[in-house]
Amino acid sequence: MRNLFYAVLSVIFLCPLSIAGEKDDVEKLLKSRIDAVISFLQNKELKGEEKEKKITEIIIPMFDFSVMAKLSLGKKHWPGLSGKEKMEFKNHFVKRMKASYLEKMNLYTDEKIVYKAPVKIRNKIHIPTHLISKGDKISMLYKLYKAKSGWKIYDIEIQGVSIIRTYRTQFDQVMSKGTFNDLLLELKKLGNK
Repeated sequence: MRNLFYAVLSVIFLCPLSIAGEKDDVEKLLKSRIDAVISFLQNKELKGEEKEKKITEIIIPMFDFSVMAKLSLGKKHWPGLSGKEKMEFKNHFVKRMKASYLEKMNLYTDEKIVYKAPVKIRNKIHIPTHLISKGDKISMLYKLYKAKSGWKIYDIEIQGVSIIRTYRTQFDQVMSKGTFNDLLLELKKLGNK
């Protein structure tokens, strides 16, 4: 009975440490990737495609665009797609997300990022940050989950607005009034902007 008591106590006291360690590890991973991207953005010797290639190699693997694609259509539309349609949608969605991220990175001037304490919510970790830009403070919340290949970003909130929920609302409007092909056309248009 005494051994059981010690086992229970050790679980109670050691679990918070492992959770804290996990949160810290995820924060360090995200911070190292973002800091590396900022370093490349500040490098005046790197130009256009070379800079984009380096940024893509660093940050894009942190995103789970497949999960983001699925979440952006939600339970209302995703299950109704065929395997081929899901793949086609994912391909266009991923292309759009990558282009959007690189587009935002190209707007970088001298912004700073302040990291707040990560929060564990069930099996996910949320990392709140503030982007300080010309005196303005923009809140950003990176949402990550643990995939087989490591921690991945599945959503980002900017000033409390979720990228995934925003896309889901837009996509639902298109699908409610039209067809899947209309949605693909809309995604293609977004990808060409």
